Amino acid sequence: MLIWQADFYRRPLQDTTGQPLWELLICDPSRNIEYLAFCPQSNANSTWLTQQLQQATQTEKPDVIWVFRPQSLSLIQTAATALGIRVEPNRRTVTLKQWLQQRSQDYPQLAGYTNEPYKPIDLDKPPPVPIPENLWGEVWRFATLPAKDIVDGFSDRPIPVLEMPDFLYPINLGLPSTVRIPGIVINGGRQSMQLARWLAENKPVSLHYIPGSPDGLILEAGLVDRWVLATFEDAEVTEAAKMFTERKQLTKGLHFLLVQPDDSGITYTGFWLLRPE
Repeated sequence: MLIWQADFYRRPLQDTTGQPLWELLICDPSRNIEYLAFCPQSNANSTWLTQQLQQATQTEKPDVIWVFRPQSLSLIQTAATALGIRVEPNRRTVTLKQWLQQRSQDYPQLAGYTNEPYKPIDLDKPPPVPIPENLWGEVWRFATLPAKDIVDGFSDRPIPVLEMPDFLYPINLGLPSTVRIPGIVINGGRQSMQLARWLAENKPVSLHYIPGSPDGLILEAGLVDRWVLATFEDAEVTEAAKMFTERKQLTKGLHFLLVQPDDSGITYTGFWLLRPE
């Protein structure tokens, strides 16, 4: 699958008339493909973007374009749809974000630099909100799985919702087969399938323990969404949460989320490999 990464947003630059400049950046994960174009803010629309995408795709067309910035998503989706290209929101645009940071160092040398505060990849995130009450599972717990069992244990099973991208396989992260991958297991009971589908729609990215009163387990999802998956005040659960955080440091951030109807081990409803972007 040919994946491109794209961003279209206002930069700390202006044209000769004082109008803010927007910049389009497109690349593939290896940056063998790079495309860059500026336009004044008055032209920053899907029509201009469609024209640029037509030029960028003269040699080859991607299967999908990943976009990490919410403000860019709808414009790029509209433009790409006109050309039959699928667009997906995705935080994991590592190559593009590195390029954006490099570009931010170039702007002060360009004509029209405004010297305004600019953070190229920072996004405003809303405060976390509780997941809908009708989705709450019956019970949840911290757990671990041997790295060697992750791929073989889940990739070939008939799990309705399964998100295991190759780049998150433990072996592709250079993790030893003996290391234990931390995660969260939710017994959803009758809500199991409904919860798994809701999670799939919201695109889980990572889980984090946040100490407080009470402590919380926060799900990062989508592009900027944050959800309160659980709260707790039990001392044993807090210790397990701290261990979960420590284990993530040993696994380069890799962890998992498993939704199942019960503890029988026979049926799984949803499984995600997760890692902070």
